[in-house]
Amino acid sequence: MIFALIMVIVLTITGLIWLFDIFIFSKKRAANTKEHILIEYSKSFFPVIFLVFFIRSFIAEPFKIPSGSMMPTLLAGDFILVNKFTYGIRVPILNYTMIEVGLPKRGDVFVFHYPPKPSIDYIKRVVGLPGDVIEYKSKTLFVNGKKMEQTFVDKYPYTTNEIHHIEAKEFKEALGDVNHSILIHDLPGDDFKFEVPKGHYLAFGDNRDNSADSRVWGFVPEHHLVGRAFFIWFNFSEFKRIGSIIR
Repeated sequence: MIFALIMVIVLTITGLIWLFDIFIFSKKRAANTKEHILIEYSKSFFPVIFLVFFIRSFIAEPFKIPSGSMMPTLLAGDFILVNKFTYGIRVPILNYTMIEVGLPKRGDVFVFHYPPKPSIDYIKRVVGLPGDVIEYKSKTLFVNGKKMEQTFVDKYPYTTNEIHHIEAKEFKEALGDVNHSILIHDLPGDDFKFEVPKGHYLAFGDNRDNSADSRVWGFVPEHHLVGRAFFIWFNFSEFKRIGSIIR
């Protein structure tokens, strides 16, 4: 959000300088006189900044995954693309919907402005839709009373901070139309029950025992939606992940 605000400011300044040059400065400038360097740079940068801003705001925006809360679907260090129009065309910065296109579906991996601090972007999976009753009991998910089946895949060892070695269990979980992977640890866990209010979503990390999500900070308001993650375009340490579709 902060980067988008900076882009708006730069775009406005360069655009105004260009306009002032067209309607005022150029008419006062003597023939064969070189443009001021500020005008020259503004005219060069404005189209580029505008194109980048348009793509990031309305088509696709890149993000980097900072933590392991979405393992094994996403790893720390993954560079992903987020579809910006799946959940509606939104006013940049203000994030109000201009044109309604669609809403999150259960199972989507989505990016949103972190409710306690909207200047930060978070990524989780949509577990509960408005009106749903969601239970998380004995590390099993229930949606409106229906158990989401889990199938054991294998043990999943990984490290955190390149120091702590952890072993989890990977399961396949059927959630809506998505059959995705989750991690469960052999640790005590709390049970939760939520009724998702209108205009809000319940978000869990796929690394179920190592994720600060809706179980900690509450629901995601529709106004905070950013877009749906759909593609891994780079990872410096795991090249085989490049080009993977996010499910």
